[in-house]
Amino acid sequence: MKRIQTQQDLAINGAEPAFSESLHVGRPNIGSREDFLKYTGEIFDRRWLTNNGPMVQEFERRVADYHNVKHCVAMCNGTVALEIAIRALGLENEVIIPSFTFVATAHALHWQGITPVFADIDPATHNLDPISVQHLITPRTTGIIAVHLWARSAPTEALQAVADEHDLTLMFDAAHAFGCSRKGTMVGNFGSCEVLSFHATKFFNTFEGGAVLTNDDELVETMQLMRNFGFAGMDNVIHPGTNGKMIEVSAAMGMANLDAIDSVIDANRRNYHTYREELSGLPGINLLSFDEAERQNYQYVVMEVSEKCPVTRDEIIQALHAENVIARRYFWPGCHKMAPYRELYPHAGEVLPNTQRVAERVVVLPTGPTMDEGMVRTVVSIIDVLLKDTG
Repeated sequence: MKRIQTQQDLAINGAEPAFSESLHVGRPNIGSREDFLKYTGEIFDRRWLTNNGPMVQEFERRVADYHNVKHCVAMCNGTVALEIAIRALGLENEVIIPSFTFVATAHALHWQGITPVFADIDPATHNLDPISVQHLITPRTTGIIAVHLWARSAPTEALQAVADEHDLTLMFDAAHAFGCSRKGTMVGNFGSCEVLSFHATKFFNTFEGGAVLTNDDELVETMQLMRNFGFAGMDNVIHPGTNGKMIEVSAAMGMANLDAIDSVIDANRRNYHTYREELSGLPGINLLSFDEAERQNYQYVVMEVSEKCPVTRDEIIQALHAENVIARRYFWPGCHKMAPYRELYPHAGEVLPNTQRVAERVVVLPTGPTMDEGMVRTVVSIIDVLLKDTG
């Protein structure tokens, strides 16, 4: 692998890119082909392809056990899982969420006629700020959806205290936080429920899928009805519902990836520490840290570019893209500046100063088992050369 030495070496000046194949944020983590084929072979033998089959049921048990929670309700994707959880919890009117999140968090509410109210974040953690939440509560507020952003847990205790004080329902979008913990308690055990995404770009995937984790028996019964058109047995519809079921082949992919999950975590941890070592000392560059006393998946390597940096965030991204390193501007520009919310709530940004500041600074760098330490060092060398040439 070539190491960038000078600005003239950068592909933006016509040279060959540092990487012949693109390094993408969110490149799928894939377990053993043999394990996946073994599980799909069982599906073929049973000829049971969907409708709460044995592979989905076993997958749900394994995911629940992994998170030390009573129940996992598997779904066709994370967005439908959010929508079903929101409806099963009876949320309505206004629900407070961060703007600094993937737009699905807001869409899952808006799609059901519920108003997402955008609260600000803690600039140090990028997670929902309980003080901002407190200021936005009105008589119409029925709930809070917090996000465990970047696989770093939200302030669960403070948010629960706010929810309890105002008799609100608290749930979590845990799309980034598969296999993570807070103060020794696994994600899945906070709030009324927590929603996982198993999209192909996530740390853990089932091709496409999602799930809700909870300890609430009654909530599980409701969600199981809702994901299957409200059926309770043959020809017996007892609840409004939709088609939110996970299919057997997705569960098979999940089973194979669960078998390989430790190796993915090890690779992510190694890459994170290499990034941390290599980026240290670069002016205006800060890497968000993980609490290594907790269980982590190390999925997101998140870099902030401050005003002390001699180049802008977007100039860094341009240089990386020229070298086939597809870094990303998550979650720019914030949900409140996306359709339809920018038209519906044109003044939302007035209470979101931290969100707007962080959205202008964040760069997410590629990681995962397809990268080694040398590749990470080459990624950092591209940034280093750019800074030295400009500084």
